[in-house]
Amino acid sequence: MPSGIRDKVAILGMGCSKFGERWDCDAEDLMMEAYEECIKDAGIETSQIDAAWFSTAIEEVHVGKSALPLATALRLPYIPVTRVENMCASGTEAFRGAVYAVASGAADIALAVGVEKLKDTGYGGLPQRGRGPLNDMMNPNASAPGNFAQLATAYRQKHGVKAEDLKRAIGQVSVKSHENGAKNPKAHLQKVVSMDTVLNAPMIAEPLGLFDCCGVSDGSAAAIVCTPEIARKLGKKDLVTVKALQLAVSNGTEAQHSSWDGSYFMTTRQAAKRAYEEAGIKNPREEVSMFECHDCFSITELVTAEDLFISKEGEAWRDFLDGFYNADGKVPAQIDGGLKCFGHPIGASGLRMLYEMYAQLLGRADKRQLSNPKIGMTHNLGGAPHQNVSSIAIVGLHGA
Repeated sequence: MPSGIRDKVAILGMGCSKFGERWDCDAEDLMMEAYEECIKDAGIETSQIDAAWFSTAIEEVHVGKSALPLATALRLPYIPVTRVENMCASGTEAFRGAVYAVASGAADIALAVGVEKLKDTGYGGLPQRGRGPLNDMMNPNASAPGNFAQLATAYRQKHGVKAEDLKRAIGQVSVKSHENGAKNPKAHLQKVVSMDTVLNAPMIAEPLGLFDCCGVSDGSAAAIVCTPEIARKLGKKDLVTVKALQLAVSNGTEAQHSSWDGSYFMTTRQAAKRAYEEAGIKNPREEVSMFECHDCFSITELVTAEDLFISKEGEAWRDFLDGFYNADGKVPAQIDGGLKCFGHPIGASGLRMLYEMYAQLLGRADKRQLSNPKIGMTHNLGGAPHQNVSSIAIVGLHGA
């Protein structure tokens, strides 16, 4: 395996807008909100940024296709700006571009910004758009809840889990996230919900009820990165560094071959293996302090906990019911509330997850603060269980 980027790049600063139905803002306002916090945290001037990466996924409904909106909104000093899109992994993709630029020496200081402004479209869910003629022919009637409900059915069948046990386990996924999100002033949804409320909510796609599905929101997040040496010269003492960045993309096997049984994410397992090797992590259940995963649906979080090798295969449902992933559990998940409470402005979500890991590692998470975290991990999944992209970022205290 290549040598990787472990501890070669430090996060100099981060920022995150308030997520929600931001009728008062356009995408540029949201970018500025995140950037102003980020640049202040970094303690530098805009003129010191060498390059930037800009992530949006459904750009047709707000910023358009080029990188111009970021450069214009932030008045960047005629530097290279690259717009990226990789489905729900777009925010982490922007971060990856900035980190690799610094690691390679192409930039001393680089910026990553993600944004999505979706509520103004009037859609209750994500705006519909074509993903190419082949996809449109193969999946003309597919829906996200329907696709992920099939994941739940396959998982239940493979592992012999009773329907009522799995329903309560995915209910606990949502109850836990709402407990965490209630402590986060930047979250879209900030109310605790009871297990009875989750279990008795309207059914969307069996077994997924209303509270098993994340919503849509507006939001933006940003990161500025540099080398640890530059960070120290700029006066930073407690450094958060990048331990690993990995991306795995489906090659058609899941959709076209019976070797995949529909009960897990092949891409996440591949990306996780490479990420742990790059980060030097041997036992993630013991070494990972906390993580944010792509909880577009509660079943996604449950299955992902196994695909990240934190829970044993077929046992994550027990771990969730036992409180293993609660805020006071062994490995807290979605400590900021996750997609469940933030909603999913696609281009911003990956960076929003990293923002929470960064805040936790520096002891800045206020009421959500965990005790002495050392390693944080984020995971994004874009697409459907049978065809997707999966990204993983691992960050931690320098030297940890």
